[in-house]
Amino acid sequence: MKYKLILKKNPQDASAPEKYYATAIADGEVDFESLSEQIAYKTTLTESDCYAVLLSLERNILKQLQQGKIVRVGRLGSFNITLKSKGRLTEAEFSVNDIEKGRVRFRPGKKLNKMTQELNYRRIM
Repeated sequence: MKYKLILKKNPQDASAPEKYYATAIADGEVDFESLSEQIAYKTTLTESDCYAVLLSLERNILKQLQQGKIVRVGRLGSFNITLKSKGRLTEAEFSVNDIEKGRVRFRPGKKLNKMTQELNYRRIM
């Protein structure tokens, strides 16, 4: 995993000195087409079959999240919706207009968590 150092201020204490923090550097990206090709290479499925499954997975995750469900994707992890809203003193004061936005939360499974603990780091200048 490549990283570089970034000098940042403390947003909670403007008078505190700036400090250096590690920031992960992406080393390219992989899209559905590339994943489909890689999966097809290691299975008996065709690349187009793999692509269709990945697209269907995406569509179904979106649909189930819109219905308020937690979506567990095997050992990969789970997705759910969280909300950001204004606070009100009483339930009666609260209205749907106080909900500012929804967010998708992903909770990684055990293998993903383990992978992050086993990363090797290399500093990029």
